[in-house]
Amino acid sequence: MPNIELLEKSTPVAPVRIAALAGCQDLANEVDKKLVKFRKELVAKKKPSQIPQGYSLPSFLVDSEIIRFGTGEGKGHIKESVRGADLFIMVDITNYSLTYKVCGHENHMSPDNHFQDLKRIISAATGKAHRINVVMPFLYEGRQHRRTKRESMDCALMLQELRDMGVSNFITFDAHDPRVQNAIPLNGFDNFFPTYQFLKALVKEVKDFKLDNDHLMIISPDEGAMSRAVYFSNILGVDMGMFYKRRDYSTVVNGKNPIVAHEFLGDSVEGKDVVIIDDMIASGESMLDVAKQIKERKAKRVFICTTYGLFTEGLAKFDEYYEKGWIDRVITTNLNYRLPELLTKEYYIEANMSKYLASIIDIINHDVSVEKVRSNNEKIMELMEKVNKR
Repeated sequence: MPNIELLEKSTPVAPVRIAALAGCQDLANEVDKKLVKFRKELVAKKKPSQIPQGYSLPSFLVDSEIIRFGTGEGKGHIKESVRGADLFIMVDITNYSLTYKVCGHENHMSPDNHFQDLKRIISAATGKAHRINVVMPFLYEGRQHRRTKRESMDCALMLQELRDMGVSNFITFDAHDPRVQNAIPLNGFDNFFPTYQFLKALVKEVKDFKLDNDHLMIISPDEGAMSRAVYFSNILGVDMGMFYKRRDYSTVVNGKNPIVAHEFLGDSVEGKDVVIIDDMIASGESMLDVAKQIKERKAKRVFICTTYGLFTEGLAKFDEYYEKGWIDRVITTNLNYRLPELLTKEYYIEANMSKYLASIIDIINHDVSVEKVRSNNEKIMELMEKVNKR
């Protein structure tokens, strides 16, 4: 079990309970199974007199639901007591596969709908939980992280609204810009990265994958992903390159200035495996253009690693680029909804985050430092050693 020595010496703040909103239940079920396993292992090492009531249960999931009226209005319902609990509410605001009826018409759930449902479940707890923590892997409106003209700041407003409703801690992954936490400087805001899980998935699925400077290079597809690529390249001890987007600032298309070209800065990628790292694939156009340019520079293989695979314009272009040999693998986490079709693709690899998330919840419930789980340096070094021996 991860961090068992740290947890042995600490006491949980309250019995842990997990409320999963619709659309996040598959991930919550996996996390629950891992957490149950962790707790059983720890109980086996402790004396019965040292085990708090409700510490180890067959399941930590709370039965809850959102009830819809014919008008599309809703209300949250928690079907069992959460009084005195350390309540973790899990939500995936990207899951558009869910639908609800509005006056007989079928609507797909939007991020706004999921956010409203999250508030409904918080409200249903009626302030009886000992502490409320929100697990929101993809941060609601996180891409609108700064104001450049007369624009709304929805992510900051969201954090402040949930804080005012009594939320103590926010748990997210690979926030587009973690500085948004400045909106709630006195609250807990923990931002985690799936670096180790990406490497683990690549090493497992790509048998001849090598983690050294002669065979591997990390690429940032734009300026915004630089910090991720710098960390990745530094921990592995390999070279890094980056692209920057040349945009047409005279026009606006779909709320953005269109990209004219991607310009590359870095050493030769010839004969090397290349990992392109970013926080998300939305339409995927810029990521695919970068992959094609890397391949044209005679890279051996191109692996795309992103935390969130949104694929807002479908998979057809990814299929095309894979068939043409411009991409070799696409790795995303299971933190958000993914198209069922994606899971069947030959080029797709999943980086499973359920064990990591269960460990995070366990650590926060014991109210000890999260740095032990935030930093994966030791795990990455061990993985590199195994790969080099292989």
